[in-house]
Amino acid sequence: MQQALGQRAGQAMAHSRSSAKGVSMRPASSSSVAARPVRGSRKQLSVVARDYPKPAFETAGTFQEAQALSDKLRNAPRPEKPLKVVIIGAGLAGLSTAKYLSDAGHIPIVLEGRDVLGGKVAAWKDEDGDWYETGLHIFFGAYPNMMNVFKELNIEERLQWKEHSMIFAMPDSPGEFSRFDFPDIPAPFNGIFAILANNQMLTWPEKIQFALGLLPAIVGGQKYVEDQDKLTVTEWMRQQGVPNRVNDEVFIAMAKALNFIDPDDLSMTVVLTALNRFLQEKHGSKMAFLDGAPPERLCQPLVDYFTAKGGQIRMNARLKEIKLNADGSVKELAMVNGETIEGDLYVSAMPVDIMKLLTPEPWAAMPYFSQLNGLEGVPVINIHIWFDQKFKTVDHLLFSRSPLLSVYADMSVTCKEYADPNKSMLELVFAPAEGWIGRPDEEIIAATMTELERLFPTEIAADQSKAKILKYKVVKTPLSVYKATAGREEYRPTQRSPISNFYLAGDYTKQKYLASMEGAIFSGKLAAEALVEDVNMKKRPETLAAVEKKQLAAA
Repeated sequence: MQQALGQRAGQAMAHSRSSAKGVSMRPASSSSVAARPVRGSRKQLSVVARDYPKPAFETAGTFQEAQALSDKLRNAPRPEKPLKVVIIGAGLAGLSTAKYLSDAGHIPIVLEGRDVLGGKVAAWKDEDGDWYETGLHIFFGAYPNMMNVFKELNIEERLQWKEHSMIFAMPDSPGEFSRFDFPDIPAPFNGIFAILANNQMLTWPEKIQFALGLLPAIVGGQKYVEDQDKLTVTEWMRQQGVPNRVNDEVFIAMAKALNFIDPDDLSMTVVLTALNRFLQEKHGSKMAFLDGAPPERLCQPLVDYFTAKGGQIRMNARLKEIKLNADGSVKELAMVNGETIEGDLYVSAMPVDIMKLLTPEPWAAMPYFSQLNGLEGVPVINIHIWFDQKFKTVDHLLFSRSPLLSVYADMSVTCKEYADPNKSMLELVFAPAEGWIGRPDEEIIAATMTELERLFPTEIAADQSKAKILKYKVVKTPLSVYKATAGREEYRPTQRSPISNFYLAGDYTKQKYLASMEGAIFSGKLAAEALVEDVNMKKRPETLAAVEKKQLAAA
């Protein structure tokens, strides 16, 4: 999670290892088995990874819109006196807010409760110097604000782009994969071709029925997409007459990859949003892996950027309480160590579950804050297994189509920093995780190995009689991104709160990219935009009045 809590949240943390209701402020569990020497003369496979050129997504309208917002903030009127803006949380939302506020001429001060950057994209090194992460993070061409960040930080070469394909495991044909290969032609024809050319997962009648079901979304546009939030994926499929097998073959895997839950629960708006971007943008469904761990390769460059402009970051700065003035505005932040921190303005970039815990009592009855009770984080488990052998592998993200596993990748091939020519390291997302989050790591690994044996029986056996586990890490996040069940959209708040000197950022706040890394980055950008507009008196003069009152009191 992005921000450590004070005393109230500490009670929730105490149950983080055994209850899906707990709040984990660090990897709730990370276990390993002792490394075993590799014996025998088994010949290792030679795997040559090939990264593809950066897509030319700069021509996409969404990228240009994101770039225009960056330019707007960078070219905003300079404040007579830069404002000190305190941002709670150093996940992608908080770091994005800080980056764009510094572009607008203000001074961000970021508070992070832990000793690691990244929030939901945090990562740690184990005793051997190997990284393990909170999740398997994939960067899509349809992430325009994220792609702008990489360009603005001049770190675009850190994205390792893969072949333009979506690849699904075939549980009924162990060891085989079914591919949706996108040709180099304009959208939506590349996506249509990819779907029509795949005959392993769907029959022609099923494809036609699915295409007819999608017609209302194509004709109705964004409003239609948003209106489907009241339906789950399964309900929408049934309503549109789409065969159940389409759900079983494709959308169970897609739902778990998008929000770690099954299509019986997931809002259809989430799936239609993804399909819309993938079908409307030529490079939208292209995928990239970061070339190393997110805290070092993405988050640290963001910190370096805004601190070079006068901003600050404070690690191990745990928030205890938001203290208020008589008029209900924020007076100061009380920290767990007894310190108080004051700013001219404040932004919460904490996850929604923590924001709910720390909402001051006078705010709780306000509709803006009470609506947060309709949102909660979804549990997720991320697994890393280091094996003593090199597997026959694919240099890409793989959809497992397993009842227990969502997506996985052999990180020893896909990621430069994790590369190993002799051994494989599989990183897997275990989802849905609600029934497993409180179970011992050993049970989770045993269940994972059973699924891997079913998928790859020639290389993996559950009893390790084939490939042997050298070590593993199980990272449990009891409350991750907000759970995008049907009907959740009405509970998502805007970045501009009713409190004159307080704003929200986070993937759960209103923005069109939902619960994703792009959503987090975009929310921070929107929070910065709202704050800058308010200070310039274009939207809320009371914000400037609150700032002037604070400065006058200080003088």
